[in-house]
Amino acid sequence: MSRTYQVRTYGCQMNVHDSERLSGLLEDAGYRAADDEQVPDLIVFNTCAVRENADNRLYGNLGHLRPLKTANPDLQIAVGGCLAQKDRFTIVDRAPWVDVVFGTHNLGSLPALLDRARIRNEAQVEILEQLDEFPSNLPTRRESAFNGWVAISVGCNNTCTFCIVPSLRGTEQDRSPEQILAEVEQLVAEGVVEITLLGQNVNAYRHGGHHGFADLLRACGEVAGLRRVRFTSPHPRDFTDDVIEAMAQTPNVMPQLHMPLQSGSDDVLRRMRRSYRAQRYLGILGRVREAMPAAAITTDIIVGFPGETEVDFQATLEVVEQSRFAGAYTFQYSPRPGTPAAEYPDQVPHAVVQGRYERLVERVDAIAWEQNQNLVGREVEVLVSVGEGRKDSATARRTGRAADGRLVHFLDKPLEPDADYQSPRPGDLVTTAVTYGAPHHLVADAGVRHVERTRGGDAHAAATEDQQPSVMLGLPGLRST
Repeated sequence: MSRTYQVRTYGCQMNVHDSERLSGLLEDAGYRAADDEQVPDLIVFNTCAVRENADNRLYGNLGHLRPLKTANPDLQIAVGGCLAQKDRFTIVDRAPWVDVVFGTHNLGSLPALLDRARIRNEAQVEILEQLDEFPSNLPTRRESAFNGWVAISVGCNNTCTFCIVPSLRGTEQDRSPEQILAEVEQLVAEGVVEITLLGQNVNAYRHGGHHGFADLLRACGEVAGLRRVRFTSPHPRDFTDDVIEAMAQTPNVMPQLHMPLQSGSDDVLRRMRRSYRAQRYLGILGRVREAMPAAAITTDIIVGFPGETEVDFQATLEVVEQSRFAGAYTFQYSPRPGTPAAEYPDQVPHAVVQGRYERLVERVDAIAWEQNQNLVGREVEVLVSVGEGRKDSATARRTGRAADGRLVHFLDKPLEPDADYQSPRPGDLVTTAVTYGAPHHLVADAGVRHVERTRGGDAHAAATEDQQPSVMLGLPGLRST
């Protein structure tokens, strides 16, 4: 009988995509996804190292597995991802019941490392300093039949003083546009209607020195059957006017932008080694909204960076006020060993950071709520999703994402009585109107005006006949969506 597996994923979208690759590798090697109620033969942790609680979370979860491993020595436990790249042998020192530790550069080694650990009856730790094989060349088991991640680059050339990612993911490496578009076209042929282009600094993409990110967006616009294109995460440094033009002029590029701010204080940005200042950032947002008035813009903000004063924090609040974000990932600064900022002497007291964080979240949510209330009465096209509406069964609603990325809970009934009405499937598109705007979502209770049954819906229906869960997500939540 085939050995069963489960992948537990923490962190960013790149990790989610890597976990799809790990699942594909394991299934190619003869494993099968464990059922929900089944204790798997293999548990893989795909980890994040961006924040301190990622360490605590991993070692806490490993501790919970120790009794299972003691009771069943044949259970294998593997740890990969950014935290594995950082901690290496520390993982097996702290949790000697772990069988395999692998890094961000050698995903493809996992099946062989598992076999070696089983044969030798000892932990295998393999960490490479350079990328072994671009992850998108590996087999995959995608978790969605109608939307997909497409990595266009890995690594990062920036040197932000708070960020550990470049030392764990390496310098930026770009795929060729031919490889990227071939993957996009293959996904569309399989029923995918929405893709998200991924990179640590996605808009820095420039393959061969002349194929830029704007060219890639326009090329995606030429792929027949591709309804929605998104990307994450860009950097203000590389966000040029040609990218804005490509977004505005390419119909299937969605009016959504996640643009990390980090701080609104020029002094803090300088200490963070971010290569822009507040006015340049606001200028980018202004040009985006001029080209796409309906664009929803979200961001990342760090509170309590070393040396941040009340004046600095007020500058952040001012930029937030002017930016009118639809939502924000807000973080309290967490020192990461190995980063320059961790050694800065002027660390901000936790009580001060907590107070500023609460004030920031309150203001971000208030602005997002105001914007969402302004959308009442507006018609939206929603791509129906899976599992995003926790209360859907109790409210008779379904859930999906509008073109601008906002979460929409809509009543699953026709706007007018219609005996032929068919409920939309995940992957289908519905047109409805907003009846209420909450801080983090929209509600559309008037009824569905139109259902478009798409190839994405067909693909989801076919996939769910025998689909089994293999990737468990542990993702951070967006404060306002």
